[in-house]
Amino acid sequence: MGEIQRPGALYQQVAAAIRDAITAGEFPPGSPLPSETQLIDRYKVSRPTVRNAIAALRSEGLIEVRHGKGSFVRAAAAPAVTIERNITRNGSDRFVTHTGTVWDHEQEPAVYRTQTTAVTGPLLQLPEGEALFGCDRLMIDPGTGTRLLHRTLIPFATAEGTPLADAPDTEPAEIYALLTKVGHKLSWSETVRARMPLPDERTALELPDATPVVHTLRITQGAEDAPLILEELRASGDRAQLSYRITADPPRRLRSVKNA
Repeated sequence: MGEIQRPGALYQQVAAAIRDAITAGEFPPGSPLPSETQLIDRYKVSRPTVRNAIAALRSEGLIEVRHGKGSFVRAAAAPAVTIERNITRNGSDRFVTHTGTVWDHEQEPAVYRTQTTAVTGPLLQLPEGEALFGCDRLMIDPGTGTRLLHRTLIPFATAEGTPLADAPDTEPAEIYALLTKVGHKLSWSETVRARMPLPDERTALELPDATPVVHTLRITQGAEDAPLILEELRASGDRAQLSYRITADPPRRLRSVKNA
């Protein structure tokens, strides 16, 4: 192939040409790219230009560099682990939050005191600056090596008068049981989104370049859907998928309002 003629910086032109070759199937998923020397000869450019082009494709997540082996087209493999987000109840006060995969704690849970922010405050229906207990967990699936980050945020008002005030690192299923024992009738809502990781998330989850995180926010609610606790879960969008059981809930009853 002769010299390329495309708009943009030279390395961007080379990256676009390689991208086109991948899209056309010349380099299928999982296959190696030509060596730097071969790419230099193919596109008639310098070694720094080829390296910048490879770096650009790597930042896009289109290729991965395996040390000592070269550059490979990234394969869209099936997720390594399925995270079940179901909540089931066994007996009057026992809850189960997952089945199948047993997650090991990579390190001891970190317990701390914090405050609501502009993000967490509205989710908990509290003003910014309200006191919270926090507990962060880094866990790993021993079978696949997949990591996840779990955070529990408990308002002081929720913990007051319960064992949570002294043990905010209680496991989520046990928290549900404790809240039930003190009279709360629980329900849950959860949102899921994908986003690019923050630097500390990328390090903790050991994410490859250009890999998004799956970020869930679960709110445990009491009477009239009042938020009681907030849980965050973050996992690699490349290695984990979420599973939910869907049921048909009965319609909510409308509360009657008497005129004064």
